[in-house]
Amino acid sequence: MRLSSTGQLTQLRTKCQAAAKKHKKKVLVCCGPGCLAAGAQKIADRFRTVLKQKRIAGFSVQALKETGCHGFCEQGPLVVIEPGGTFYTKVKTRDVEEIIDRSVRKDEVVQRLLYKDPRSGKSIRDWAKIDFYAHQNRIALQKLGQIAQCDIEDYIAGGGYAALAKALTKMTGDRIIDEVTTSGLRGRGGAGFAAGRKWRTCKDVQSDTRYVICNGDEGDPGAFMDRAIMEGDPHSVLEGMIIAAFAVGSSEGYIYVREEYPLAVVNLQKAIEQAEALGLLGNDILGTGFSFSIKISRGAGAFVCGESSALMKSVAGQVGEPRAKYIRSVIKGLHDRPTVLNNVETFANVPVIIDRGADWFAKIGAKNNSGTKAFSLVGKVRNTGLIEVAMGTTLRKIIFDIGGGIIGDRPFKAVQTGGPSGGCLPQSQLDLPVDFDSLTKAGSMMGSGGMIVMDDKTCMVDVAKYFLGFLVEESCGKCVPCREGLYQLHRLTIKVSEGRATEEDLSTIEKLSEMVIIGSLCGLGKSGPNPVLSTMKYFKDEYLAHIRDKRCPAGVCRELITYEITPDCTGCMACIAVCATHAITGKKGKVHTLDQAKCTKCGACYAVCQHDAVLVS
Repeated sequence: MRLSSTGQLTQLRTKCQAAAKKHKKKVLVCCGPGCLAAGAQKIADRFRTVLKQKRIAGFSVQALKETGCHGFCEQGPLVVIEPGGTFYTKVKTRDVEEIIDRSVRKDEVVQRLLYKDPRSGKSIRDWAKIDFYAHQNRIALQKLGQIAQCDIEDYIAGGGYAALAKALTKMTGDRIIDEVTTSGLRGRGGAGFAAGRKWRTCKDVQSDTRYVICNGDEGDPGAFMDRAIMEGDPHSVLEGMIIAAFAVGSSEGYIYVREEYPLAVVNLQKAIEQAEALGLLGNDILGTGFSFSIKISRGAGAFVCGESSALMKSVAGQVGEPRAKYIRSVIKGLHDRPTVLNNVETFANVPVIIDRGADWFAKIGAKNNSGTKAFSLVGKVRNTGLIEVAMGTTLRKIIFDIGGGIIGDRPFKAVQTGGPSGGCLPQSQLDLPVDFDSLTKAGSMMGSGGMIVMDDKTCMVDVAKYFLGFLVEESCGKCVPCREGLYQLHRLTIKVSEGRATEEDLSTIEKLSEMVIIGSLCGLGKSGPNPVLSTMKYFKDEYLAHIRDKRCPAGVCRELITYEITPDCTGCMACIAVCATHAITGKKGKVHTLDQAKCTKCGACYAVCQHDAVLVS
């Protein structure tokens, strides 16, 4: 059925809601990447098979939903029973029948599968009461874990495409742009440029053709916010893009997705086909006379293609290299036509702003940083996963309230924000509000939203070396400051990590970083020195220890450490089992010995020893 009016959309929504109410309960199986890797698809299939066999009154297989990422990846696979929000963690296929018998057929719970709070030891039934979720404020991620991944009717039943109908029939393009501007929405892809201002500039350019592009080229190591939205709630992205297209006067759009996200491509394509079939995308949308089409453009995974002008060249079939910044993409973008480019999370916010109003959105967050921001919280933190918090939330609240603190109660050392071009912030910055301006002022950046937590076993010189190495590999090489400057910075951090550097090398790093920042053509080079500059700013003592004392305080840099087996060794033979070079010898129950000549300092023995009998110095 093709919808030819907003009235028909309302009728379809009413029909979908009525169908959903027939089911007394719903079973939501998280099929985000983390849960899928742990066997979520087999769990969903098992639910479907057993439900068909049991034929429970008031419940049909249609009430089983394979959802997008629920966020709490650390506890997956996840299964939620609604209503009530009964939250089951680390579910196995063998648990399915018991969940059905006790939680679907009855109102009982499977106690052993409930989440246990690590602090109190108490089991929590309702997912919304778990600290990981209770401290969040979800807008862009609000439907993730709640609706089926590729079911447009489920999206519509939850209010989907209502904002589009409102925009097309009750608002002009100028009013939409004014609403987005008033909301204070800033692009969630990194730089934080005002979305309304970008849209206004594009609309005001005299041109017969304009483009709207969604940047789904999420390349930061450890980041998966945009991926989760594209896979689990693709219609929110489409709806935001269509509204933007109507506002600026565009008839053609692209979603640029990196090659490493095959499921996102599949789900987005399904969503596009579903929207076209219902008349929500394509020609004469909802009978309003407005037409807009969306195509998927697949990137090859180059990090530099996350930069706007390089991305547009890639979409056009050219080599993904950035252009000079005086050429503005809103004036001359794709095919030298005015182009609006925002990332996935930005577009996912647009329907909510149009539906609930700019003033509502502007009241959330901090001054000049309204709304919320999604993050992937990873590293040495108990609760890893996908989160969304109001702008201005402190690092402490994110890491210790939502994240649950450091694994093993080890000391917190640093948190890296903003991806490989971001910075590392120490314990003294834990009360820093997380927003675009505060992070930049502190020497880091928001980036797309990656957040990596580190404990006291992390060497900050090694961190800087790792991320600089990543940036060297991903530099397109077009401009000399980035191509050669980042390479030289990387070589200098290697020199420090190996104990060969002098204090003069630290001055060279600072001077060279300034030249790279000033002279680089795009954001990759301009922000590239951030990892080394931020670690030198906050952890200068570690650099000096490597240089003056020829010692790595964290025990990470191989050239500066030695592993020894102490007399506390119980002879459990665990270290012998993992030593690839047979450097460790000994008998069970006897103190082992380590041959330094054979030791490659891989750290495997240190990692497996449960008796603190392996010493690193």
